[in-house]
Amino acid sequence: QVQLVESGGGLVQAGGSLRLSCTASGRMYAMGWFRQTPGKEREFVATIAKGDDLYYADSVKGRFTISRDNAKNTVLLQMNSLKPEDTAVYFCVARVNYCSAYSCFRFGNNADYWGQGTQVTVSS
Repeated sequence: QVQLVESGGGLVQAGGSLRLSCTASGRMYAMGWFRQTPGKEREFVATIAKGDDLYYADSVKGRFTISRDNAKNTVLLQMNSLKPEDTAVYFCVARVNYCSAYSCFRFGNNADYWGQGTQVTVSS
């Protein structure tokens, strides 16, 4: 059974930074992040696929950076210039088979695995 284990959430002031980490217990072709706040739909954040194929939501482009350490099956999300509207539970996702970063997780429920979520709170 593959597991995704997230860490790095917390409380930060607006303008600050946090880094999220997610480690998979197996090799994944693509990994990414979603976020969700109570009463709202789950929102796509970013994807990194094999070959450093990247895709970001417009809301985080220029502020968040996704990267991966293939040797450790780990994906990182560096979040800078955080805003109160970035407050959410952040979920790591992963997919085993080929996909392009543009489409891996953005259309339908295409993730093979989900993490348990980590809370990010940005105070104003």
